[in-house]
Amino acid sequence: MKMTKIGAVLLVGTSFAAGCAVASNGGMFPAAAQGTDQQQTYQLLSLFSNVLDRVRADYVEPVADRALITNALNGMLTGLDPHSAYMTDQQWHDMETETSGKFGGIGLEVTDNGGLLQVISPIDGTPAAAAGLLPGDLITSVDGKTVEGLSLNDAVAEMRGAPDTAVRLIVKREGVPDPINVTLTRQIIHVETVKSRLVDDIGVIRISEFTERTDPGVRSALKSLRAQAGGHLRGLILDLRNDPGGLLDQAIAVSNDFLPSGGIVSTRGRHSDDNQSWSAKAGDDVSGGLPIVVLTNNGTASASEIVAGALQDNRRALVLGTQSFGKGSVQTIFPLAGNGAIRLTTARYYTPSGRSIQGVGITPNVTVEASRTPPPHFAPEHEADLQHIQKLPPENWPKLDPNKPATDYQLQQGLVLVKAVAAGSKAASR
Repeated sequence: MKMTKIGAVLLVGTSFAAGCAVASNGGMFPAAAQGTDQQQTYQLLSLFSNVLDRVRADYVEPVADRALITNALNGMLTGLDPHSAYMTDQQWHDMETETSGKFGGIGLEVTDNGGLLQVISPIDGTPAAAAGLLPGDLITSVDGKTVEGLSLNDAVAEMRGAPDTAVRLIVKREGVPDPINVTLTRQIIHVETVKSRLVDDIGVIRISEFTERTDPGVRSALKSLRAQAGGHLRGLILDLRNDPGGLLDQAIAVSNDFLPSGGIVSTRGRHSDDNQSWSAKAGDDVSGGLPIVVLTNNGTASASEIVAGALQDNRRALVLGTQSFGKGSVQTIFPLAGNGAIRLTTARYYTPSGRSIQGVGITPNVTVEASRTPPPHFAPEHEADLQHIQKLPPENWPKLDPNKPATDYQLQQGLVLVKAVAAGSKAASR
């Protein structure tokens, strides 16, 4: 089975949380291109062998050959980009477990930022979310050990452990002068990726991650919302804030749920078989043409950016919130015949209009901050283009309580926008 994921970030508590296609064992190393100086390659391999022998013979204490080779492989791959890495058999198994929507850990998506772990987003309903960790936080220490200098894989491994055990993190947060100490209890994480609720006659669908259960969950949510509204839904809000991504096929399926036609996403890479495109299938739109507003923030990454970009480019939805994370590369898993696997960046993905969001993100149609002190952004802001949407919450706006929708300023402004779009559509149809 070939399984494709977009967004090679790492999930704390499991080895690999996103972004991968699985390739066959054969053909992993292509023949050297004509003109390559093979003699120089042999000299460099000889250099590697000499260094390996020297470390084995003279390092202060004996080191297992497997550890040395594993470190060398990780160095080679992570030196390319933070999303390429070597995986042991156990790490590969953990990654496959995560994509089924059930895994152990604290529920935190991270990536590498200058040798530290940067939080992409906590997953809803997990210890990380309950502890108040935020997108953009930098983790500097785990259980008293600095993560600086560790590979991304090794730093994440420090945070994994048995359920019901504690892990202590030191976090650096922009705008907070002192380090933040956080203690979390590891759990078996059961990811409920789709939640929904009815606000007046507007359906709100929250997607926290794209796993194998996501598209069925969205379809079920739409059916439930219609029943709750007595068949009279006026519009939809698709909440993709702090959604770090996941399975590409689920992002495509969810986009299909809201698109009657048009492109969804394409990928382009070094080899022709990395160049693919996906379009909406006629008849797969189960949203019934309802007005849609998509909510994004700097924790919206990868597969969730595919959905936001597809709906935005096809003029099927307006995007409201802040700039998304900007994770636009594709990783492929190459099994290594019983010796784990490598995860390698092999392509970049593009929205239907041809935009690459790598390092840039999705720019909202309407920029609305979550608070009066905006969090750091991964790209420049864009001014709101609708006058009735306020960019910043009023000074007396209450502190956000995830259990109280009335305190969620971006959601409330999303409701204003989708009702305005619905009213305009109704007037135009008369």
